[in-house]
Amino acid sequence: MSTRRGRRGGGRGARRAERLARVIEQQPFLTRRLDQNQVLSAEGMEIIEHNADTLLEQVGIEVVDFPEALAIFSDGGAEVDGTRVRFPRGMCREIISRRAPSSFVQHARNPQRSVTIGDPHTVFAPAYGSPFVRDRDEGRRYATIEDFRNFTKLTYMSPALHHGGGTLCEPVDLPIETRHLDMIYSHVVLHDKPFMSSVTRPERAQDSVDLAKVVFGEQFVADNTVLIGLCNANSPMQWDRAMLGSAQVLAENNQCVLITPFIIVGAMSPVTVAATATQTLAEAMAAMSFTQLVRPGAPVIMGSFATTMSMQTGAPTFGTPEAALALLAIRRLAARLGVPFRSGGNLTASKIPDAQAAYESFMTFLPALSAGVNFVLHSAGWLEGGLTMSYEKFVLDADQISMMARLVGGVDLSENGLALDALLSNEPGQHFLGAEHTLTNFESAFWVSDLGDNSSFEQWELDGALTSVDRAHAEWNRLLSDYEAPPIDDAVRAELEDWIMARKATLLPDSPA
Repeated sequence: MSTRRGRRGGGRGARRAERLARVIEQQPFLTRRLDQNQVLSAEGMEIIEHNADTLLEQVGIEVVDFPEALAIFSDGGAEVDGTRVRFPRGMCREIISRRAPSSFVQHARNPQRSVTIGDPHTVFAPAYGSPFVRDRDEGRRYATIEDFRNFTKLTYMSPALHHGGGTLCEPVDLPIETRHLDMIYSHVVLHDKPFMSSVTRPERAQDSVDLAKVVFGEQFVADNTVLIGLCNANSPMQWDRAMLGSAQVLAENNQCVLITPFIIVGAMSPVTVAATATQTLAEAMAAMSFTQLVRPGAPVIMGSFATTMSMQTGAPTFGTPEAALALLAIRRLAARLGVPFRSGGNLTASKIPDAQAAYESFMTFLPALSAGVNFVLHSAGWLEGGLTMSYEKFVLDADQISMMARLVGGVDLSENGLALDALLSNEPGQHFLGAEHTLTNFESAFWVSDLGDNSSFEQWELDGALTSVDRAHAEWNRLLSDYEAPPIDDAVRAELEDWIMARKATLLPDSPA
């Protein structure tokens, strides 16, 4: 994972110089050479688009506790009746297609880790929002800020993860009024990849923007995208101040808004794929058009989180074929709008990183790759329907992610890939193990797992008969042991700490200094 260098003497200055010299490997964000998987014909997409416009025109969206948004929609040409907003047919699509960018760069503190979000690229980010964490030894427990920092470090140390994510787990040991400040601070100082804004209130989105200005500079933030904020609809067909207000703050500051209807199919939408795609498109277009009315050209990502449910118990289910079909269909609808697309991820309802977790995760992850998703949230660590962030599953998922660069790269048709000379020079019936072409390529010919065990049964027993969870447990502990923070300017760090201390005093005036 990292290049170790010999320890030099000289105290703090020498240690800092050593940190500057260390290189944390990073796989580039993926560039696909494969065609996207299509499950809808052009006619099918046109029908769903027509129905989404009908839904926006006849039912509209309900806007909760946000009169300012009602005024913005009205000024933009929508029909506002109380708190209900209805849109003339084609209004949202025209606004989005004409104003929203098809791709954008999210800048990282380390410019070498900046990412391009949009076709033909794919960016992986960790799981998001879990109140619990789990590891092999301590089991399931409420997350703390220490857990949050650990997952921030693991993200930094994982080459296959291109993005730092957002609320990696919810640090419930900190006051809810100020914990977003500690999370943003951890993202800034513990890794140097891109990261996400707080969005639980518009004021917290503004705090995120203000902290970003400290890190990147006010003018740089005004001209460039350094934050992504995840805003979820209250499906069906409802948006509130927390989400639209946060979207407004981010759009006003030229930062990206990730608009994602969160739908459990059968409870929050009809039970069919086509109807769910219709509702997702309508909810997303309403909010995306809002961002473009606030600031034309502000970056936006259309997201979809649509999963099925058990009709017997009402519990969410993951890895189902219906959810895969919904993802594939909605991704094509986003492409026709001309905006980047987000979906998950390595999702599972399993409570532990077991076989159920593996197959459900792969059945949500592989469709995301097949669809050509641009921003894959919940890529690593997700358990228990998102309630739990797992240390072991985090590194197992990251290992799986690392193979995808090879998959989406397609078939190599270069001279080396075609290997015609090797084919022509090899006699019938003779193996290729000693061929020059094999010897030249043997180190890089195939993807190799960092955590899998392909040894013989006897060797596996001699090595301790370790399960995949045992190996993952050792791996995340090794990564944390090897972790060293990336360098950050001392003046920037001090300014961040002063800003946060002052802001906490405002938010919690009665707390001890």
